[in-house]
Amino acid sequence: MPIFEGLSGPIAFDSNGYRSKYLIDIHKVALNMPIAKIGSFSSEIGLKILEEIIYRERDGFTAVNRNRKRIVVSIEDRPFFMVKSKSELEGNMTGNDLYYGYCVDLAYQISKIVNFTYEFRVVKDKKFGAKQPNGEWNGIIGELLRHEADMAIGGLTITLDRERAVEFSMPFMNLGISIMVYKPKEQKPKVFSFMAPLSIEIWMCILFAYVGISVILFLVSRFSPYEWSVKEVLGESKLHNDFTIFNTFWFCLAAFLQQGIDIAPSSISGRLVTSVWWFFTLILISSYTANLAAFLTMERMVSPIESAEDLAKQTDIQYGAVDGGSTQEFFRSSKTQTFQRMWSFMNGFGSQVFVKNNSAGVQKVRDSKGSYAFLLESSVNEYLNERQPCDTMKVGSNIDSKGYGIATPIGSDLKQAINLAVLQLREDGTLDNLKKKWWFEQSECGNQKSKSSSKDASRNSLGLGNVAGIFYILIIGLVISVIAAGLEVLYKARIESKRSKTIYKEAVKAKVRLSISGYSDIPADELKQLGSLNEKKYGWKLEPPKL
Repeated sequence: MPIFEGLSGPIAFDSNGYRSKYLIDIHKVALNMPIAKIGSFSSEIGLKILEEIIYRERDGFTAVNRNRKRIVVSIEDRPFFMVKSKSELEGNMTGNDLYYGYCVDLAYQISKIVNFTYEFRVVKDKKFGAKQPNGEWNGIIGELLRHEADMAIGGLTITLDRERAVEFSMPFMNLGISIMVYKPKEQKPKVFSFMAPLSIEIWMCILFAYVGISVILFLVSRFSPYEWSVKEVLGESKLHNDFTIFNTFWFCLAAFLQQGIDIAPSSISGRLVTSVWWFFTLILISSYTANLAAFLTMERMVSPIESAEDLAKQTDIQYGAVDGGSTQEFFRSSKTQTFQRMWSFMNGFGSQVFVKNNSAGVQKVRDSKGSYAFLLESSVNEYLNERQPCDTMKVGSNIDSKGYGIATPIGSDLKQAINLAVLQLREDGTLDNLKKKWWFEQSECGNQKSKSSSKDASRNSLGLGNVAGIFYILIIGLVISVIAAGLEVLYKARIESKRSKTIYKEAVKAKVRLSISGYSDIPADELKQLGSLNEKKYGWKLEPPKL
């Protein structure tokens, strides 16, 4: 016998002391969702979960009411949802034929899977939806809350506040906040671009190191007794040291350029100096060679901004976002130090950096010519970069990660069906094909991309502009060497004219004739007499041939 009636049925116990003859309902409770009964537990049957058919039909979709046409609200936003102009209209177009874009195609694909009819309508206040100070929502979210529309599809970002007000499907597109900057002009290869792998400071340090090492090697060679030797010169014994000041500079230059030379230090001190110089040049030349290819085979487009950290660290380039958009809200509510610093910077400039919409932000980037960066969602960034005049670009990786979803009022019979439809479109590749169609196949920068591709294909072969500097150095070196040879002839002719008391002009002519004819005009007995001399060093003492 029951003792009394309770909320879960009669309160009664069996002979073992267990409660009997009771029934407990099981309900599903979720945020901003109506309470729904999903099962029960009774003393006779135990746990019983209601059949899935209550929530889903046998084909896997929610029991959608297909007897009425659904109102789908969207907002003009390229390339998601666009209204055809008068010139694009064919005949008496009405209804959904007036619109085109990514979301128009997506809605058509979903309607085929879920099997419902719909009609597009543009949001009245042309806003995505933000919560007002009085607690009400405007834009697309507001129309869904007021049940003025059954579904919203567009570039609508899934956020916490919006999720509390309406229901979102799983994302049909993943994205994040990105940075748009003005595309820098391609740098033409410079004449001396082969010097680019090392900075000017390093080149100056190398020059000072070369001079310092040469002087030190000269000094230690002069003071070390092991560098001196006795040589017979013209029958006289003289002390000789290979490391004269000019030979020392020549030796260090040959070592730096990894070339061989006839002389080598004999002393321990000289060999130590030479060893550290060789090690220095080994590391330096290896590092230079490793970086040379990258600088010669690539025309670099240098952007001063590569990440959000770069923006936060500088103050020369202003940056902002759409006023009242989700990007602005992200920086306002962020707890990350870098993003807080960026928000303080943007908030300080106010209307100077915040714009009404994405189009105004892109135009501001173009007008600034590099002094303004625009923060916007990566999907829009990628699309706008494919529009004429093709002078903007995305830099760095996405700052955050989020997605676009299809919104429905809370408790809508469309939610589960849309979720499954989006998942099906993702798995069969339809979503990827739609993005490819509206982002890249309709790109207005195709010619620039083809030119860029042809440039990339030919970058493996260097052009004359990349290496013109080494040809200039070669030509200048040859000219200087010819001038130096002429000065040597004139200088030696002056000495010879004074020594032999002849006319300077005649001495010059004699030296020139000797240089042209060589030793062929010198008698054999004189050549034999000169055979014992060091002709390499004393060739200048050869008398001109007697006429």
